Amino acid sequence: MIRNALGSLMGLIGATAAVWSPFRAWYDGRLGRDYRVQELFGATGITDHRATLLGSILLPYLFAAVLTLCAVLLRSRLLMALAGIVVLGFSVLWTVRQGQAVGSLTVGGDGRGLGDGLASAFGAGALILLGAVVMRGRPARRPRTLPPATPPTAPTAPDAHGS
Repeated sequence: MIRNALGSLMGLIGATAAVWSPFRAWYDGRLGRDYRVQELFGATGITDHRATLLGSILLPYLFAAVLTLCAVLLRSRLLMALAGIVVLGFSVLWTVRQGQAVGSLTVGGDGRGLGDGLASAFGAGALILLGAVVMRGRPARRPRTLPPATPPTAPTAPDAHGS
């Protein structure tokens, strides 16, 4: 029970961090919510066009947060792990597409390069996966074993002596 509670708490904290990460700087001071999800899969790659809030990279992170919430309610390690993979997958995909767009990625403390929003997304995905590992999940259902059936005994006829 404690493992489930601890894993659930880790997953919920990770989901919160994942949803919060697009509202922080991802690259060169540009917020994560400014990147469109379509840019991750399209041939044009990442552009300077701004995204609507629900058309941004926030959308897969909201989906992962809903998966995490369902995993906590159902005590499902599999759903929790899937949510962590969604967060890490989209973070890696964004990193690859951003690297293709600018040629190379840099990390800098002066607000240029990769920002703390992306680091928060990676940390959130790792925390959700760690929560899935810590969770014990539901107890396995054991089939009920019934006692062996005894054949019914036939009523005995009174013996010839009348007893």
